[in-house]
Amino acid sequence: MNIALILAGGRGTRMGTPVPKQFIEYKNKPILIYTLEAFANHPEIDEICIICPDDSIHFTQKLVTEYQIPKIAWIAAGGATRRESSKIGVFKLSETCNMNDIVLIHDGARPNVSKRIITDNIAAAREKGACETVIQSHDTIAVSLDGNKIHQIPDRELLYNVQTPQSFRLGLIREAHIACDLGGVTDTITDDAALILQNGGDVFLVEGDKLNLKITTEEDLRILYSIME
Repeated sequence: MNIALILAGGRGTRMGTPVPKQFIEYKNKPILIYTLEAFANHPEIDEICIICPDDSIHFTQKLVTEYQIPKIAWIAAGGATRRESSKIGVFKLSETCNMNDIVLIHDGARPNVSKRIITDNIAAAREKGACETVIQSHDTIAVSLDGNKIHQIPDRELLYNVQTPQSFRLGLIREAHIACDLGGVTDTITDDAALILQNGGDVFLVEGDKLNLKITTEEDLRILYSIME
């Protein structure tokens, strides 16, 4: 089985909007609904599960009903951090799913994910266990250890910008969460693939798309509107 785990816990603080970014509307439809539709319309996705703030569960359920989104298995409250929300979702899935099932963890505010990216994630996770959607970095990146001077300029051919989905065999990402908890790894880890690496595993690359944009700032929103016109 292939399950989409949608993390919709954003509060929109960086955007300064009165509503969480995943509920901002484009053409009278919330961004989250575009995200859910992308997975619901994919023939290889069997179930969709949503993690959101506790005070948004009722509204999210209302939207799912209003827009008649199929394949929704459950909506549950997340934690204080992205990693905590991811762990809650992974452990809830573990109650009913097979450990060889594939879970695609995706940002609720990343609505323009393509069918090809979803397909490639499922194939890579099933074959290799863990994968991460990325695009090659075309900018030169400087590293500063003190915020004052440049200490390193890595070869940009080695650098990738990370997107979602990040996809795994369920048992593998569950074990990584447990190992990181036992090892005292803090919630500063914001990337699910980093949990696998922290646990000594391998994560393979899936080619993303520049159009697979996450909405974090007002500028992102303007870019998204231009893409979706």
